[in-house]
Amino acid sequence: MSTKRDYYDILGVTKSASASDLKSSYRKLALKWHPDKNKESGAEAKFKEINEAYEVLSDEGKKAKYDQFGHAAFDPSAGFGGAGGQSYRQGPFTYTYSSNGGFEDMFGGAGQQGFNDPFNIFESFFGGQNPFGGGSQQKPHYSMAIDFMDAVNGVEKSFVHQGKQYTVKVPPGADDGTRIRYSEFDVSFNVKPHKIFRREGDDIYIYHEIPLAMAILGGETTVPTLDGELLIKIRQGTQPSTTVRLSGKGMHRLRGSGRGDFYIKLKVMLPEKLSRKAKELVQLLQNEL
Repeated sequence: MSTKRDYYDILGVTKSASASDLKSSYRKLALKWHPDKNKESGAEAKFKEINEAYEVLSDEGKKAKYDQFGHAAFDPSAGFGGAGGQSYRQGPFTYTYSSNGGFEDMFGGAGQQGFNDPFNIFESFFGGQNPFGGGSQQKPHYSMAIDFMDAVNGVEKSFVHQGKQYTVKVPPGADDGTRIRYSEFDVSFNVKPHKIFRREGDDIYIYHEIPLAMAILGGETTVPTLDGELLIKIRQGTQPSTTVRLSGKGMHRLRGSGRGDFYIKLKVMLPEKLSRKAKELVQLLQNEL
């Protein structure tokens, strides 16, 4: 069950609130809790919560999904695990089988549910102007491209500003739009895509192919993960829709401790051509089932 607050409660509006009502409430709350103005402990977290709520409720498509599914509409892990799942141990890993499907929606472009940088939302709302003066809009903003695995593990990058070299520490778990605010400038990151891993929030998703015989008879297969290759067991009768979950082996969380999860979609490979003998064996198998 989600522990996140209701988006309507966060903005202090009802489900029937008009676009004008949303804007008015957002403006008031965002100005109150912006870290450039409010120095209270937790102000930045409150500010980000307000912006997340506004981003969803001000978008008709996202609002419709939220009204129907709640926070689960934007939770990449929703729909995995549950009834029928089986958990296994492999060294330090815990992994869980699930045959609920739904992985394709999370893997496709339409399924991406990341949220935008709250400071960008705020600045866009005010037309690029900083209502407090002397804030981030009057400082240079630089964008830095980093490799996917640098975002996974963290890295240090050299950066030159006004003839002076700075060392920018990219934190583990950095994502597109993650921003580091310096007194003289801001730096945000553009994370390059990976050829195998796909990120959704703090979770990682991949497809992994297994042969038909392994799906039927069971066996072991080596899967690439963020921490290196891992040997996992494939149970007998594995279905094409099976998803394996590695708990706590996704991205490091930027805020808070721990890591997200790592999801493996098992793709059963069917032979394109069969020999005469192979066809006879398949027919015998079918007769036995």
